Amino acid sequence: MQITSFATPALLFPAISLLMLSYTNKFLAIASLIRNLHDRYEKEPQRELIEQVANLSKRLYLIRLMQTFAIASFLMCFVCMVFLFLEKQVAANWAFGLSLGLMITSLVLSLWEITLSAGALNLLLKDFRKKDEIETSEATTASGKRE
Repeated sequence: MQITSFATPALLFPAISLLMLSYTNKFLAIASLIRNLHDRYEKEPQRELIEQVANLSKRLYLIRLMQTFAIASFLMCFVCMVFLFLEKQVAANWAFGLSLGLMITSLVLSLWEITLSAGALNLLLKDFRKKDEIETSEATTASGKRE
């Protein structure tokens, strides 16, 4: 595919901008969670809080990588446009291809981060179900004793 117009690399600008906004929102939400968990840990140290912070720390690292690759993709779109302006067709094609590769890398990292997030939520849900089963069995036992 030959990139012959400024419109082709410009198509990625809105997508990259939305991804960056999404990544930034994730980063800020996780940073807030870590601050809250830190405050809870200061009041009452619990091992579970340390494990949650470790998971969130991994996710923050992945989000930083996602942002880095998205920004690099954005920059390569600009480089592509510069090459088009200079009528360097081959270089523009390579820059655009690299931009797409960087975007794909960012999205793969995003998928990995989502997987970590879902795993952490599943652990919390499992714990919630376990506690619910205990309370239900205790309530059943208590009502059986009354009869």
